[in-house]
Formats: sequence, structure tokens, C-alpha cells
Amino acid sequence: MTTWLTIIAPAWIAGSILALLSAPLGCLVLWRRMAFFADALAHGTLLGVALAAWWQLPMGIGVLLVSIAVVLGLVLIDDERLPADAVLAVVAVSLLCLGLLTLTQLTDQQANVLGFLFGNLLELDWADLPLLAGSVLVGLGLLRYIWPAQIKLATHEALARIQGINPTRQRLFFMGILAGFCAVALQAVGSLLISGLLVLPALTARLWVTSPKQMVIISLVIAQLGVTLGVWGSIWLDIQTGLSIVLILAILFFLALILSKVITSKFWVARH
Repeated sequence: MTTWLTIIAPAWIAGSILALLSAPLGCLVLWRRMAFFADALAHGTLLGVALAAWWQLPMGIGVLLVSIAVVLGLVLIDDERLPADAVLAVVAVSLLCLGLLTLTQLTDQQANVLGFLFGNLLELDWADLPLLAGSVLVGLGLLRYIWPAQIKLATHEALARIQGINPTRQRLFFMGILAGFCAVALQAVGSLLISGLLVLPALTARLWVTSPKQMVIISLVIAQLGVTLGVWGSIWLDIQTGLSIVLILAILFFLALILSKVITSKFWVARH
């Protein structure tokens, strides 16, 4: 049992720390309708890792460079004739293909492709936790700083403009925090599943809440539950930890959705 805990405990603590940032950030992603952007940015992390390995740079620098390029690229290709969600979908799949191509053809990281795609928390040890915790604390601090303006923009953008809030600047701040989260979450759930870790807890909480504060709290509980069950499930099923965590979160979402529909239908029948 002690041997198991030395392997699982760092992974579970790391996932729990990461959930502290993913829950409120995921709520903002939903409120600001930026789920597609989060997906594109998450796929871009794979290209960042590949370029960093190719150029022999720290992984964080590669992810940062690609994140900046994605943000600038989206600003440049913005066109009223093109639906924003379709453009983001094209960007996401293009980044994923470029990342896989670079990783498998131009580097010696072929053996680690599954880990980059689906994450592997179990590779973390106690020495990795201080840096992770520090990164999450910085992210939470920045998120707390922009939170009031983000809520106003999500609620009523025109009124927020009148109050002196600059939407473009706030959007860039939010994109920066989101890019940092993607870089930190890469090892936990991988490039393909980062958006699932962000969106699923917030989406599940949205079914049961009536205020933003409640949504953040419930999504945090759901994220922590998903991490805990996912880490243990990955051991039991012998699968990638990121895959297990997001699968658990998806199951919780569909169970909550079915339950909410059953309760709503019974309430409707009782009233009529």
C-alpha cells in the first residue's frame, strides 16, 4: 500500500491543484463562449512541445511561442464572412496535425506521443509539485484580478464598455491565462483532452445552479471528484490518466443531465 501511495499521491495532489484553476477558468470559458478557442489553444500545445523538442528549448517556451502565434493569427484571419466557430475548428485541427507531424518526423519523441496526447499524471513526483502549485497560484491571482471585468463582459458587453472596460484588452488577458493553463495541464490530461477538463465540470455545474458563485463552487467539486476517481481509475483500468479523468467527468455530466431531465419532467407532470 505504501508503494502505491508513493506513486499515486503526487499524481492525485497535482490533479487536485490543477482543478483549483480549471474550475473557475472553465466557467469563464463557457460564459465568454470561448470553448472552441480553448480547444484550438489546447491543440496548439502539442505543436509547442514539438517545436521545443526540435529546437532543444524548454517546453514552456515552445508552448508560449505557439500560444502567442495562435492569438495573433486569429486576430489576422478574423473575417466577417467566416463563422468564428468554423475558423477555430480549422485552426485546431491544423495545429494538431502540425504538432503530430513535427513530433513524429523531426524529433526523437515518437515514444512519448500518447503521453502528450492524453497526459500521464503518474509520471509526476513530489519534486514537481512546488512548481505546479506556484504556477496555479499565479494563474488564480491573475484570474482574480480580471474576474470582475470578465463577469461584466460576459453579462452585458455594451454596458461594460460604458463603464470603461476595454473588451480587447480583457480578451487578451483571458487568452494569456488560458494559454498558461494549457501549458501546465499538458502533462495531466494531454493536448487532446485539455478542453474536456476545462469545460465538462462547468457544463455539469450549469445544470444545477442559479448564480455564477454557485457554478464555480459546484464545478470545483466536480473537477476534484473527476481527478480523484480518474487517477484511481487509470490504475485500475491500466489506461492513460488524462483519458480516465476526462472519461469520468463525461460520465458525471451525462448522469447529471439525465437526472436533471427526469426531475424537470416529474415537476412538469406534477404541476399539470
